[in-house]
Amino acid sequence: MVINSPNEGEVSLLEALTPNLVQSIRAFRIPELQAEASKLGQHFLYAYCLDAETKQQVLGRIATSFGFPKYVGKNFDALSDCLTDLIYKAGAQAGFVVVLEQLPNTPKFDKEARETLLDVFRDAAEFWADKKIAFRVFYSFQ
Repeated sequence: MVINSPNEGEVSLLEALTPNLVQSIRAFRIPELQAEASKLGQHFLYAYCLDAETKQQVLGRIATSFGFPKYVGKNFDALSDCLTDLIYKAGAQAGFVVVLEQLPNTPKFDKEARETLLDVFRDAAEFWADKKIAFRVFYSFQ
């Protein structure tokens, strides 16, 4: 999807958004987000969580999907460290597009757990904003 701007020509879908955000995927389509990330030379991180029911399963799915160490599946702090310090220490980064699809709505991963997870990603977005690196997160719930 390309948005036409009369003054600047064509602007990519991602360039039209705030560079550091966490928001519902809404009308965005995952293939378009992936294509735009590629076009901009940014990392595309995707986790499909439909079959996860607990905090550990969600964190484990994210860790596996993002190529993070297994210990990330243990707690939110480990995920936070990987999204910030671990990646930062790996070298220069061009930016990130993150998609968390079908986050569960179960008794063992309730509204509080979902908000805590999204807070981890919001904190990561702030971390990368301080470094002037785009970090956009899109999520959907079951």
